[in-house]
Amino acid sequence: MKHAWFKTTLAIAVASASCQLMANGLAINEQSVSGMGTGFAGRSSSAQDASTVFGNPAGMSRLERAEASVGVAAIKANTKISNVDSSVTGTNKGDIAPEAAVPFGYYVRPLNDKWHFGLGVYVPFGVISDYESTSQGRHHGLYSKVQVMTVQPTLSYQINDRVAIGFGPTINKIDGKLTSNPIAALDSPAEVNIKGDDIGYGFNAGILVDVTERLAWGFTYHSKVEYELEGRIRTSGFPTGTPLPVPPNESYKATLDFTSPESADTSVTYKANDKWTLYAGATWTRWSQLDSIVAELKQPLPGFSEVGEELNWEDTWSYAVGVAYQLNPGWVLRGGFTLDESPTSNADRTVRIPVSNRKIVSLGAGWNINRDWTMDFAYSYLRESQGSVDRGDYRADYRNSAHGAGVQLTHRF
Repeated sequence: MKHAWFKTTLAIAVASASCQLMANGLAINEQSVSGMGTGFAGRSSSAQDASTVFGNPAGMSRLERAEASVGVAAIKANTKISNVDSSVTGTNKGDIAPEAAVPFGYYVRPLNDKWHFGLGVYVPFGVISDYESTSQGRHHGLYSKVQVMTVQPTLSYQINDRVAIGFGPTINKIDGKLTSNPIAALDSPAEVNIKGDDIGYGFNAGILVDVTERLAWGFTYHSKVEYELEGRIRTSGFPTGTPLPVPPNESYKATLDFTSPESADTSVTYKANDKWTLYAGATWTRWSQLDSIVAELKQPLPGFSEVGEELNWEDTWSYAVGVAYQLNPGWVLRGGFTLDESPTSNADRTVRIPVSNRKIVSLGAGWNINRDWTMDFAYSYLRESQGSVDRGDYRADYRNSAHGAGVQLTHRF
């Protein structure tokens, strides 16, 4: 049996999407600043540095020396909420996405003429949304935080002069936290708090082909990862006599089977001449894995054994084109444009998932300080189409935008 008070639970905590990050759903794109500069076009067909461990592990075969890349991307978002129709009084400031920083690091080392070893640490999924305590939509969602941290040891093999393959298992740690104010209409401070975590395993595999001396094609597959989150549902501040299916102001153990979606990225890189390089790519993500998610109490109570949320997410495509211009031996300039589909629609969008179709413009630069050191910079601006949230007792229009900036340092030795 499900109950309205608990409809938004641990399940939706890990399904909450990020309006402040540069990929749709709850995915994060910021695993490489050199790739960020071209809008991640050519991510699977170009190996610019050690961040290819994520972009395409086969690309490690193109790195002639050992190298390490570390970087961070910072995101500042803005959400405009308008045309609100709600049974709950309150505010709609729209400042729901605090500033976020996304770090990453990679190491690649040639073992011999055929084999390379690599190691990556990065964040493939994440979200933080934090509404003000007086938000009119607070009964549908107040605070969400979900993060996945991944460690990926990797090997690549150069089959011949034109073809290389790569593979790496992934060890993924997920943490989720959620807060909601389910009886806001009664002007009550009552809250439901949910936390959970788990470790799941998957893999990242790719192939890189030099079709000609100027044209390269790549394909990368990121597997799904299955988790069984174990956490607790806590209720606090409920007035005496509140008609809950469980005693208020208590703590309950719960589990959730959750599968993060697999994705496939294919792209081409074309070196037109010594100055110009062109990139194009497409990424498919199986968001339909999140059609619905249910959390179960480990000790079911009479009339109450599970809580859940219908998401009805759909698979998506993202398309990107980019260009790089070698200004001189020390500097390369980059640009890119990305179209990113939303996994949700007006019929299913929630306050925790207020994302819509996106357009992203990116600029970047790479500075070859010397033979051993390179620094990359990137900036992206994201703007979404307007999307509507209709939860019955809460209706509103959302429009999101974001600024992202990143820096990355690579050392070869």
